[in-house]
Amino acid sequence: MADRTSRLGVKRKEKKVEKKANDEKEKEKGKENIVKKADKLVKNQEKTPEPPKTDEVKRNGERAGAMGAEANNSEDNGEFQPIELPPFEIVTGEQMSPFYFKFQFRNVEYSSGRNKTLLCFRVDTAGGSTEPLIGYMEDEHATAHAEEAFFQQVLPNSSQEYDVTWYVSSSPCAACAAKLTNILQQRKKLRLCIFCSRLFEWEQPEIVEGLKALVHAGCKLRMMKPADFLHIWETYVEKEDESFKPWEDCQENYDYYLEKLSDILK
Repeated sequence: MADRTSRLGVKRKEKKVEKKANDEKEKEKGKENIVKKADKLVKNQEKTPEPPKTDEVKRNGERAGAMGAEANNSEDNGEFQPIELPPFEIVTGEQMSPFYFKFQFRNVEYSSGRNKTLLCFRVDTAGGSTEPLIGYMEDEHATAHAEEAFFQQVLPNSSQEYDVTWYVSSSPCAACAAKLTNILQQRKKLRLCIFCSRLFEWEQPEIVEGLKALVHAGCKLRMMKPADFLHIWETYVEKEDESFKPWEDCQENYDYYLEKLSDILK
């Protein structure tokens, strides 16, 4: 009986020693796992590239083409990469949509949301020897405004004699007025008449001086009356069978802008 009791005591001690050894092994494994996770985290941080730095936002027209492949790779990696868009271009054509005309050419006093210039043009050669050139341009987010782009794309030749008529949704900005003044001073055979639906920032001193210089260089500057809107509708709009009905305040707004233009040019 004593031998049996002593054997049981020995076995219990052996089990305690074995359990203690197993507990120490588990603790060592836990420490190793923590160290491995920390090493793995550091390695991942070393592998993750820094996001690209952009010193400045490039203007439209100076941007490179869209980086489609890089964009796809960045999405796979779960990282955000800015996508560069291609430059917008001047839109040209013979006729515009009725919506464009009704919204962009409306001669309201406050032109909120009308952030593009629509320019309808007619180019006649001296003596009417050839058919007039007719079309329209728009310039939203373009590298050049429609006024400047016209002389780059439609009428680059300065040696011939032309009569040019424009119908624009708003009068030229200060920069365009200066460029047009310079063109008229250089091209003595060019005659330019501009009909404006609205006056662009007409209270700004630089705009006033720009329009005065433009008229002094020989440009005829006019405001569009209801009959002019009808002419645009019939000539430059894809109207199909729809007829043009002047908006309620069309004549009133014309009178308002005509008075402002007279004040500028007096």
